[in-house]
Amino acid sequence: MKQGKDIENPESRFSAVLLAAAKLPGVRINRETYLRSALARHCSEDDIRRAIEETPAAAGISVEVLDKLANDSIRFETGKVSALSAAAGIPGVFALPATVPADLAQYFGHMVRIAQKLAYLYSWPDLFSDEGDDVDDATMGVLTLFFGVMFGTQSANAAVGKVAGMMSEQAVKKLPQKALTKGLVYPIVKKVAAYLGVKMTKDSFAKSVSKAIPLVGAVVSGGLTLATYLPMAKRLKKHLASLPLAEPSRRVMDGEVVDGEVVEGHGPFATPHAEQLDVDATAVKLEQPQP
Repeated sequence: MKQGKDIENPESRFSAVLLAAAKLPGVRINRETYLRSALARHCSEDDIRRAIEETPAAAGISVEVLDKLANDSIRFETGKVSALSAAAGIPGVFALPATVPADLAQYFGHMVRIAQKLAYLYSWPDLFSDEGDDVDDATMGVLTLFFGVMFGTQSANAAVGKVAGMMSEQAVKKLPQKALTKGLVYPIVKKVAAYLGVKMTKDSFAKSVSKAIPLVGAVVSGGLTLATYLPMAKRLKKHLASLPLAEPSRRVMDGEVVDGEVVEGHGPFATPHAEQLDVDATAVKLEQPQP
């Protein structure tokens, strides 16, 4: 009986789909490979190496270059997910039980793909650093918040800013496990997951109806995917690019004198004096999507 309740729970429903999507072949992006490929035509080998070993921000890569690369990745992933969604709509009503779950999984899979690409460009650490198919709780938490940003929830925006601030202040190269799994941010993750679980069910029903008519359903389904995926990816890009974590830092060489002090080394992250975002878990309100 308890298992049935878990299935009906919106939070559990969303988490199950997200976990399944994260385990699909080709969904995980190798951070080093992606950054090297994306930066190859715009940066020196030294900058590329530092972007990989530390972050693009630490390498001093310009906002203009990062924005261009982010837009290129968004166009690429949008084209792929729209084509696959259109293909899933071709069989018509008789194939609905098979195509709808597959379409939902590949749609979420492409959301995970673009979330990783944007995160790596804007100086977030490797989201899937562990080998194997397992996805740790911190990764699930930050992906849930990224999805919340995509869907326009204000609390997800604030929580992502809080997590980014923690990494900037502590100069770490991994996600803050405690904050995302049992700390201040964790209640926000759970509320965002519940909200997305409800929304996912409504959106899935709408896409099911669009697939009921063969061929016409393919056009409608592909167009619906294009109309939703593109603005959501742009919303995440805009938010990640606005965070202090993404701000390019000035290159400082060892031994250089800065403000009367000799710099002997530099950390992997810039440490901006950012205003702390208030993400009081007791007063979270999931807002309607913002443009």
